[in-house]
Amino acid sequence: MSIIYHIDLNAFFATAETTKDPSLADKPVAVGGSGRKGIISTANYIARKYGVHSAMPVFEAMKLCPELIVIPGDYELYERLSAKFINLIREYSSKVEQASIDECYADMEEAITNFYKPLDLAVEIQRRVKEELGLTCSIGIAPNKFLAKIASDLKKPNGITVLRKKEIRSKLWPLSIDAMGGIGKKTSPYLKQAGIYTIGDMADPNNRTIIEKYLGKNTDTYINYANGIDDSPVTTYHEVKSMSQSTTLEENILDFADVKVIFSKLTKRLCDRLTEENLYGNTVTITVRFYNFKNITRSRKLEHDTNSYEEILASALMLFEENDQNEPIRHLGIALGNIKSIQNDHNIDLFTMDEEPNAIETLKNEINSKLQHSEVILASDLVTKKKSKFHGIFKH
Repeated sequence: MSIIYHIDLNAFFATAETTKDPSLADKPVAVGGSGRKGIISTANYIARKYGVHSAMPVFEAMKLCPELIVIPGDYELYERLSAKFINLIREYSSKVEQASIDECYADMEEAITNFYKPLDLAVEIQRRVKEELGLTCSIGIAPNKFLAKIASDLKKPNGITVLRKKEIRSKLWPLSIDAMGGIGKKTSPYLKQAGIYTIGDMADPNNRTIIEKYLGKNTDTYINYANGIDDSPVTTYHEVKSMSQSTTLEENILDFADVKVIFSKLTKRLCDRLTEENLYGNTVTITVRFYNFKNITRSRKLEHDTNSYEEILASALMLFEENDQNEPIRHLGIALGNIKSIQNDHNIDLFTMDEEPNAIETLKNEINSKLQHSEVILASDLVTKKKSKFHGIFKH
């Protein structure tokens, strides 16, 4: 049985600021934007006692806690500390998956055998994170990633929680469905209105029809999670054969039209590289980093290998729409995985490829590969019969 750790740095940004200025340790501190439109990214636990939380406007936070110290944020510091944190965890396991700037999963099945007591490894990690980085962390220990993530959230700050499969009924099922990663702010209210309040309700097979109405093709995944089933491996970076493009934005964005423009540009750069190297792939992945440095990564496997700009962009935008958190965005990325050369791989799905290249499509792609700030499209692309629910993506 796997032994998975989910290690989560507590109130990371705010705590990181105390490594520069230890006098902040006993004061209510938040990292956020300045001015009336500023938003709180992270608040330390002292500030949280006053009701201050992430995504709250700064002016509202100041009303709740007039003594609140709001710091603009030192993102270079956060990146440096994050890298040191991940490197520290990698001293114990080669199987480490960084989930965001302040959290990771690690397969500790081998490492734990070097310790006399099962929890001694977690205690040592907490001690070293505090002594070497000046940070605190909560650690969840479970047989899979989903349960480990849930466990780390149960005791904060600086907690260690073991969640065994035999404890699913007593520890997991009473929790709100909001505790399940991926159940967004948009979906949660609808599920609750339909009577799905807890993870136990999600696990109940009698509720499948209701759940499917709101989660669609993801229904089985979340029902499995609710029953403690998660077969996803801890994936390290070098195990993923992919090509990607990403950008960090000068200003946060929220409007989907802006998201679409950026994904369009990133996809164009990606497809230019793929075409130049004659590479194809079948898994589209997007990465979205929000204003508070929380990340989501979502993937979609296509039915065939491709390097088509239109196919990759459409998949990316659908992934974004399905997982939109309606929060300000700081960074966007797109990748095509499972890539291969058509010259060296004879398993390309030839039945889904044109027998002869479309001359117009080829010309359009050649022109676009030379353009830097604009894009040529076909007039026929603008003629549609029905607009799908995905903003700006049209289906015939």
